[in-house]
Amino acid sequence: MSELLFKVLDADGRPYHGGTGVWPLPQNGKPGKWVKVEGRLEPCANGLHVCRPDQLVYWLGPTIWLAQAGKERLGDGDKLVVRRARLLSRVEAWDERTARLFACDCAERALRRERKAGREPDGRSWRAVEVARAYANGKAGGEELVAARAAARAAARAAAWDDARDAAWDAAWAAARAAARAAAWDAAWAAAGDAAWAAARAAAWDDARDAASAAAWDVERAWQTEMLMRYLLVELEAA
Repeated sequence: MSELLFKVLDADGRPYHGGTGVWPLPQNGKPGKWVKVEGRLEPCANGLHVCRPDQLVYWLGPTIWLAQAGKERLGDGDKLVVRRARLLSRVEAWDERTARLFACDCAERALRRERKAGREPDGRSWRAVEVARAYANGKAGGEELVAARAAARAAARAAAWDDARDAAWDAAWAAARAAARAAAWDAAWAAAGDAAWAAARAAAWDDARDAASAAAWDVERAWQTEMLMRYLLVELEAA
């Protein structure tokens, strides 16, 4: 397969991050039927959205599918807008365990960055990540996960009165809490975004829009993409 493209959907084939309709799913080892739109392609208005590997972290959800798209397309930053596309096969390596572990990786990286900067996160944030990873591996229960997330949230609220806290710290703690969300897909998506935000704010906490912050954001997203691809590597190599 010369081009890796992905489509993220809900379990029933419906778009997970907005959109309408149901995508025809592959059956009996054969690709799904082609889906096509008419009219002028316009991001978020008219067209089919798929993504490259480096865009996938922006669109995580319950199921990830390898996709194929026609040549008519528009680039729109975090996605591709295409005229026609179809699903080839489901990426089976992406499941609740993988999603949770990826969320923990992102959150832990954000917490370690804060520790290195001399802003030690509350132990309850570390604990949230620890419990979330244990839960992913079947070594902790749902009640423990809920309690760990609540404790991390309480720690963040208590720190609101601490003048030493800054936006990067906020984002790192948010990533830790996100990793312990009930839904693994939401945990992965939110923790990755919060971790990227933490990196950007740590680079230039007083102005998240400057060049240093933007570069830090890009570096973090690149790391996340590499980590995500490691989880999916076996199937992607086979494709």
